[in-house]
Amino acid sequence: MNNLFKKIERRSASIYSQKDKFWLIVWFGILSLTLIWNILFLNKPALDLVIEGFLNTLYISALVVILSFILGWIIGLFVARFETSRFQILYFVLTFILNIIRSIPQIIGILLGYMGITYLITANILHNHWLIMTTMALIISLFIFNEVIDLIRERVNHFRKLDFYNAMKVCGISENRIINFDILWKNSRIHILNKLIAIFGSAIFLQCTIDFIISVGLSTQVSSVSLPTTLGSLLAKIDSKQDILAIGNTLMNPSYFSHIFFEHLQGVTVAFLIVFTLLAVYKISNGFAERNRL
Repeated sequence: MNNLFKKIERRSASIYSQKDKFWLIVWFGILSLTLIWNILFLNKPALDLVIEGFLNTLYISALVVILSFILGWIIGLFVARFETSRFQILYFVLTFILNIIRSIPQIIGILLGYMGITYLITANILHNHWLIMTTMALIISLFIFNEVIDLIRERVNHFRKLDFYNAMKVCGISENRIINFDILWKNSRIHILNKLIAIFGSAIFLQCTIDFIISVGLSTQVSSVSLPTTLGSLLAKIDSKQDILAIGNTLMNPSYFSHIFFEHLQGVTVAFLIVFTLLAVYKISNGFAERNRL
């Protein structure tokens, strides 16, 4: 029995020292407790909305990560190849287009893209729920994938300065294999994974911000029908806003604090899920970088 306790203690200490794994477990644990609390005290229609909004938010953010990775990897390879090839004109054209995208503020660019999605929905061109969310993810990824390209260029340029790059080229190994396998896969996949974790957090933040702006700024006819439910759109609903205002009321009336987690549970839960998930992703990203000494 003592050996069992010692193993558990060592295992716990090991997990705690690895901050990314620790915060991943904490995130899942707190989410589970939040779900149980809401099942007990939140009415079923509101609970279904919160669960749907949370899952949609995670789905879109995960899709943003996948699309950003694919776009960033493919275009990053073209940029890296054109940079040292005889096709310099293609390199300048491609970097010019990327710099134009980079110069557009992310919030404004995504907001314009969402307005386009809303138009396509009202014109009955987009009507499938999953296709709408995929299009939303594509819009967000267009203003994030430059981060993946920058990382790929940085890693490729770093290894091009080392002897092994020229040595492998002299041995007749193709540049595509050197970049894709030896540089990016063998020596940079940890860096890329860390970047994708950070992109996941950025996608959640941008998505919630834009959904909140659209839900508040557009007419209720457009915003409620057009876009799928997310945490950002839920936060903009009148019930959630009243719940958030109730938190401010506790500053003047501290005795009201106990009512928040029963009478204003929807808005408090939505706000908590956004803030805590962003905090957890930030801690996981930092812990992953620290554990792998990036």
